[in-house]
Amino acid sequence: MAEQVLTRSRRLPGIGTLILLLFTIALAAVWLLPFAWTLLTSLKPESETTDVPLHWLPRDVTLDAYRSVLSTNDIWVWLFNSVFTASAVTFLVVLLSSTAAYGFARTGFRGRRVLFALVVAGILVPTEVVVVPLFQEMVFLGLVDTPWGVILPQVVLPAMVYILKIFFDGVPRELEEAALMDGASRWRIYWQIILPLSRPVLAAVAIFTFITTWNNFLWPFIVTADPGSMTLPVGLATVQGSYGVRYAEIMATVIIAGLPLLLVFVLFQRHIVRGVAHTGMAGR
Repeated sequence: MAEQVLTRSRRLPGIGTLILLLFTIALAAVWLLPFAWTLLTSLKPESETTDVPLHWLPRDVTLDAYRSVLSTNDIWVWLFNSVFTASAVTFLVVLLSSTAAYGFARTGFRGRRVLFALVVAGILVPTEVVVVPLFQEMVFLGLVDTPWGVILPQVVLPAMVYILKIFFDGVPRELEEAALMDGASRWRIYWQIILPLSRPVLAAVAIFTFITTWNNFLWPFIVTADPGSMTLPVGLATVQGSYGVRYAEIMATVIIAGLPLLLVFVLFQRHIVRGVAHTGMAGR
């Protein structure tokens, strides 16, 4: 009898677990309700979006808003620009941040601590503070309204250098010492030892960078004026301005813009979790 009671008590969740579960459900609802409203509104005829009182479910489900959005604006150009920009920024961030982090973690060059302190300090600088000098620099270089004018200022991410440096500090130095004894160069050690061992954290950095770049509105909005150079978030702002109160079409554009990110997260969520665990960010 005692064993049955003990077994049952082990199976039943504790109060703390129930509270955590309810809190998680509440957070999920906070995110899902606006998404559900957006999706359902995009499936309504335009005349239903302003009905009073408001109703959740569309009386007549229609895809007219999606057809209108996909056929009457530059959304495919904006989508291509976003994919190209986010992919280029992600590649350059992973390459440059990993090389910089390896230099900070494994080499003893003069001024290393001062430079790393500046990198850490760069994490604290808001993007808005450097927007004006960055724009002046892009004007001087003739990169306004060009893809590289959107890409290059987003490549410098001190937070990613810091995360990768923390991970590289945990890689056993014995592996590098053995490779150095065999005659391997620093560059070869970086490519053939450090990077293969760092795949989880590199995947997490790449995914976070891709998502951040995809959602970035401020800098692409400032540096682009030609619709052919705009990314998707900036293009959506022009759609909203031109459509006015056409809520179904606005919601349709939001759904279209969010689908690639949702796909990326679904496909790579395992890498995100592993990367966070490897960097130790979960407990910070």
